[in-house]
Amino acid sequence: MHNPVVVAVTEALARAGVAALRFNFGGVGASEGRAGQGTEEQCDVGAAEAALAARMPPGTPLAIVGYSFGAWAGMLAALGLPRVARVVAVAPPLAFFDFDFVRTLRPRLDVVVGDRDQYCPRDALERLAAAHPVRTAILAGADHFLGGFEADVARAVARIVTEP
Repeated sequence: MHNPVVVAVTEALARAGVAALRFNFGGVGASEGRAGQGTEEQCDVGAAEAALAARMPPGTPLAIVGYSFGAWAGMLAALGLPRVARVVAVAPPLAFFDFDFVRTLRPRLDVVVGDRDQYCPRDALERLAAAHPVRTAILAGADHFLGGFEADVARAVARIVTEP
């Protein structure tokens, strides 16, 4: 929740007039609950989506934006969240988790990734794109942690989320 990439993205979305909610997964920081290797985290995403949707006008399209592990958990959660119209995966760790489920993902998928991301190799990104239509924003010189590229990531995500 306090990661510089996550903070920059939520601030950019707010500046763009997009309601944004950031949160810690259960067991992270001072949050209650516990880590669940993806299962509990999907429930956390679902709870956050429900909380945000309850404060929005009916029919407002929702997006899930997740960074690293949060990208994987957000994509998985989106499988069961019909109000979600798009998912933006920032630096998805394709080298560590199974993303085969993406074949059944209904929402639009965008990926923001550095060209030096050691956990999102180019061949894995190409396999992901072969399984589901993906639009990709690649940041030259950025690695997985996106240090020094927070503003670039934030601009890319805000552009993606606000375009039709």
